[in-house]
Amino acid sequence: MRVVFMGTPDFAVKSLDAVLKAGHEVKGVITQPDRPKGRGKKMLPPPVKERALQLGLPLYQPQSVKDEAFLALLKRLEAEVIVVAAYGRILPQSVLELPLFGCINVHGSLLPQYRGAAPIQRAILNGDKETGVTIMQMAAGMDTGDILLKKAVPIGENDTTGQLFERLAYLGGELLVDALEALAAGRLQREKQNEAEATYAPMLSKTDEIIDWQKPAYILHNQVRGLNPTPGAYTFFNGERLKIWETQVLDDNQNRPAGNVLKADGEGLVISCQEGALKLLTVQPAGKKIMSFKDFVNGVTFDMSSRLGQ
Repeated sequence: MRVVFMGTPDFAVKSLDAVLKAGHEVKGVITQPDRPKGRGKKMLPPPVKERALQLGLPLYQPQSVKDEAFLALLKRLEAEVIVVAAYGRILPQSVLELPLFGCINVHGSLLPQYRGAAPIQRAILNGDKETGVTIMQMAAGMDTGDILLKKAVPIGENDTTGQLFERLAYLGGELLVDALEALAAGRLQREKQNEAEATYAPMLSKTDEIIDWQKPAYILHNQVRGLNPTPGAYTFFNGERLKIWETQVLDDNQNRPAGNVLKADGEGLVISCQEGALKLLTVQPAGKKIMSFKDFVNGVTFDMSSRLGQ
């Protein structure tokens, strides 16, 4: 099939590779403009742009998808279908209706669960045991289109967002190829989403990053792994920010106030929570690299009054 591919982050790269490997003709790749990132605010290209340039594919980075110039570009490319994978912008109806087979989307959840911008992170933050990928026929609403294909995968109790992203990205590419094949053959069945079961996955906010030791340990464990590898969950120790990257849930908090350091030696760094306790496995003090709890404990003096969160 003649395909226009629209995507931006690493998640989308796997879908682009899968489309090409399956022998489809990619008429053009559309991604978001380069953005300033990091402390130096250096302009960096999206991962999909880097991959498209490596492959020598026609590349476009429009500032807007709602003007006539963009619609004219798509008409010139003459795609039979537009594939969208984490592009990051809402497409107007004029674009959705342009190709023969419309626009299909690779979404990292089992729709109608977790419509929106952060479905993978929210599934882990909420402690879900299962998620998946849905291939959807795009409609005007936020992830409201008909379901074409979907497949579930388990979420391990220690899975991070980064690990789950990787698995779902590969699965998304596989399902996308299956959907394109079935679409071309005219044997793809559509399934309406059940609006009564719809849930939403809003973008992460700064408040999502702050650890509240007044919550149960298992909730904080989910928060830490849900924000790994970015942006990271953090607390404060001795007035300085301390990011926490890896944890383990323990049952006993020894009836100490939430946030108290219960243990700090070569065998463990354990913090009391509202329910249970959390063993910190890897941390990152302000201005330093990620380190094991052993290295962190060696450089800090703890006593019975030591607390996190202040």
